[in-house]
Amino acid sequence: MLVPDPKAVRTLLTRYATLRIAQAERESPELAREVRVVGDRLCAITGAADLDEAIARADALLLASRRAGRADGGLSLAV
Repeated sequence: MLVPDPKAVRTLLTRYATLRIAQAERESPELAREVRVVGDRLCAITGAADLDEAIARADALLLASRRAGRADGGLSLAV
């Protein structure tokens, strides 16, 4: 099974949270569409069937990455 890049997952989670905050402050069709797109990407990158599952998987992936001591988000410069 492929494991998504923790940095990419963190970027999507951050974008999703930022968009949800913006959407709560001012509703617009553009924001709603962008929230859906980012949510779909989260589902795709984590292999989840729905957004709640995608967020849970993303959180677990990031936690595992931190526990493995990869504070760089899972990136490695080792050859």
